[in-house]
Amino acid sequence: MKIREGYIPYLGYQTYYRIVGESRGGKKPLLLLHGGPGSTHNYFEVLDCLAEEGREVISYDQLGCGNSWVEGEHPELWTYKTWDEELMLLRKTLKLEKLHLLGQSWGGMLAIEYLCNYRPEGVQSLILSSSLPSCALWAEEQHRQLAFLPAEEQAAVREAEQSGDYSGELYKRAEAHYMELFCAGAPTAESPECLRRPKRAGRSAYLATQGENEFQATGIFKDWEYRSRLREIEIPSLIISGTNDLCTPLIAKTMYDGLPNARWELFPGCRHMCFVEDNERYCALLNEWMEQYD
Repeated sequence: MKIREGYIPYLGYQTYYRIVGESRGGKKPLLLLHGGPGSTHNYFEVLDCLAEEGREVISYDQLGCGNSWVEGEHPELWTYKTWDEELMLLRKTLKLEKLHLLGQSWGGMLAIEYLCNYRPEGVQSLILSSSLPSCALWAEEQHRQLAFLPAEEQAAVREAEQSGDYSGELYKRAEAHYMELFCAGAPTAESPECLRRPKRAGRSAYLATQGENEFQATGIFKDWEYRSRLREIEIPSLIISGTNDLCTPLIAKTMYDGLPNARWELFPGCRHMCFVEDNERYCALLNEWMEQYD
């Protein structure tokens, strides 16, 4: 498949993008918004197969991570405006007049904010993959799921939250255990290369927005709340989540109930990256969904 890569100047830095395939037969491109903030596009390469159906699949590294790395500390960059306007510039530069928009985790938050606050034209459909409409609801559900950890690990998390000291070994073990249960395991030799590839994660962006962990937003995300505004998104919306996901069934159902034109697909046994853990079903679902709304 044809792969095109490039950079877009942005705020004195550069935003990396990657385009797989070529659209034909009226099929609209799929634009992917990765999680974090501070993750990278890497894991989305498992969706390259979608381009085999005659559709451009476009991903990019948001400013501050991966191939869009920013040297040094730049706290002024880690704002909603930075990522909102980066998305708008990408669409304009790549001439993405009509497209499907998929946001995974934080990427779904970015998509919700973009659609509610900027009312863009040309978005044929929205896919919210293991995402959320409210950081307060997210925190409630993560704390509920802490009950799946051993008692001593639960206590370590509570102590760290109370003291603000996240350096303890037991706390680190508890967090790692939690993320293995509900987010993802460490890549193995059999994992796709894009998951094994070293990446430059934007830790400073994550700390400024979410904070130390997924349990409780302590950065600017702490007040992020869009439950009451989901009704403003009238385009067809597909919600995807796993039964063992950081995006719990309650979080997914809250999005399903709030969006006027929604469908929800629950993936049994999957954690936070359904597109990796049940790739065949995920890609078949996306192909069917996008063809319906091209």
